[in-house]
Amino acid sequence: MDRRLFIKNSAVLLGAVGMMRQDLHPLMIDRNMNLINITSCDSNFEREKLRIPFGFKGGYLTELWQVVSQLKSERGNVGLGLGTQSVLYGDANVFEQNSEAGGNALMYVLANKALHMLTGRSFSNPIDLLDSILPQVYEEAQRLTGRGDVNINFVYNALISVDNALWMLYAKENNVRKLSELVPHPYKEAFAYRQSKIAVMFQISYDMPLSDIRAAAAQGYFVFKIKTGFPGTQEEMLKKDMHRLKEIHYILKDVHTTQTESGRVYYTMDANGRYESKEHLQKYLDYMREIGAFEYTLLYEEPFVEANQDDVSDLGLMIAADESIHTEEDAYRKIQLGYSAFVLKGIAKTLSMTVKIAAIAHAHGIPCLCADLTVNPILIDWNKMVAASMQPFPKINMGMMETNGDMNYVNWATMRSRHPFYGAPWTMVTQGVFHLDAQFYEVSGGIFEQSDYYQNLLHQ
Repeated sequence: MDRRLFIKNSAVLLGAVGMMRQDLHPLMIDRNMNLINITSCDSNFEREKLRIPFGFKGGYLTELWQVVSQLKSERGNVGLGLGTQSVLYGDANVFEQNSEAGGNALMYVLANKALHMLTGRSFSNPIDLLDSILPQVYEEAQRLTGRGDVNINFVYNALISVDNALWMLYAKENNVRKLSELVPHPYKEAFAYRQSKIAVMFQISYDMPLSDIRAAAAQGYFVFKIKTGFPGTQEEMLKKDMHRLKEIHYILKDVHTTQTESGRVYYTMDANGRYESKEHLQKYLDYMREIGAFEYTLLYEEPFVEANQDDVSDLGLMIAADESIHTEEDAYRKIQLGYSAFVLKGIAKTLSMTVKIAAIAHAHGIPCLCADLTVNPILIDWNKMVAASMQPFPKINMGMMETNGDMNYVNWATMRSRHPFYGAPWTMVTQGVFHLDAQFYEVSGGIFEQSDYYQNLLHQ
């Protein structure tokens, strides 16, 4: 069944959600927690410019909207949630068919529609409540965009601030201050780790100057995420991807690091679903072998367009699934197709969906990493908290996550100052690593603290 039609049909969606939870664990979510009554909502947004156009998925972004959503309960508690919108990530067709601001406006309107759907509702946990409104939100997204085939990731991305507000309200109502306490019982085992280091994936965009890559290696970065899937036809894309890899590999192949047992740096590739055929991907992998880059490569992330259902178990490389995992059913299918790593995006596809996918990965021994959406500094620590709680990633023996806001936002220094724990050592990258100390775990990366700046946006 087509994924979009599956999401549209609410009865099928909710039935599948229930079945997958039962398959995952005999314990269902604890519904003895406080019943929370939502009485009101509010929201606002702020536009943040990027230094240079940021290219992926065959397109370019010039700004990202930072959305603030707030939910209040009958008891007077407030849940404040942040989200970074990325229409290009959510649905490249919607991005292409609208102005950049127009696409962002559609996504922001959708977030507000969801907030009002929640007002007047009662819930005992965010996951169930988000599941219950998802079909209705998807139908609203179809209406707003004029596309019956709008990608569900557009909806998930719009729901980030809404979902985070739900989790923060849930935490306050139940006096929760740690991620390990926040995650419901069926999913807790996946978040039982406590990493002391998180490797930072340095993202190399289509047009990043080679001098920036050299500088990153000199600063101690040792995992490099290379954006593939250049704009153009499939043949043009492949040619440009290979040329770009050759340039990058020439710079990095002789770099030595003490952070890995092999002493070499590692690459990850990310096509964001641009390759249409396994044949073209195989040509790229063959070229990697030809120039000696294959042994430096940890994984290839989301190579294929979503319609591609090829088995990848024979490619000789760890293939990771990202955008194509919308539900638990998708995660199981990807495992069957030979995908051997999952990319978690709690800051792009909601924490509610992420904990479900992470639990399936944990149950099947699938390693996970956390990718970025060029989010703001506060959301980095939401992502970091998830990455820190997952099992170590193979070959680097630590957690792994991407963060690229520092190299992309014009206003990054000011944005950092809005973090409740601005200046804490664990908010800064040292030699390509986030070092996580006792304070980081004591305050859960600051995710339960309210940012005065973003709170004040609601009163302007």
